[in-house]
Amino acid sequence: MYALPVRKTMRKRVYPMDNTAEHREKALQCFTDDLHCSQSILAAFSKECGITEEQAFRLGSCFGSGMRKGNVCGACTGALMVLGFMYGETHAGDREGRQRTNRLNDMMMERFSEANGSCLCNELLGCDIRTPEGVQYARDRHLFTEFCPKMVASAVEILEGIIRERTV
Repeated sequence: MYALPVRKTMRKRVYPMDNTAEHREKALQCFTDDLHCSQSILAAFSKECGITEEQAFRLGSCFGSGMRKGNVCGACTGALMVLGFMYGETHAGDREGRQRTNRLNDMMMERFSEANGSCLCNELLGCDIRTPEGVQYARDRHLFTEFCPKMVASAVEILEGIIRERTV
């Protein structure tokens, strides 16, 4: 006879009350080192996710610039990956995990949009980065080097707030 697996109770994670400065510094350094925003966020939280920085770089490598289509900002996407690693579903049929991560996803997306005016890369940058002209517009205005780091920092701060709320 087949026995259904017993669901392990989700334990509250022990998390230092404020790692924001450390995570922000790490994420901004990665971004300055020419990594995508998504890679930078995930790498800054790699220890908490239980992965190496190299794994974070690989996993986040296709999500920068709104998946290169100006869609959801890679900084926000990187933060969603962190939330998935920390609180995501642990097995097929994990309804509790699905509901939890759906709520966390909504929180991250809503808070990022509220703080920055949108969560979409093209809207944040004010140009269509799918086109060579849009990329040139962003480069000419130093958006990738001056504006995008602000989105990375914002994503870290919002993510830290969500994590702190989950551990109280």
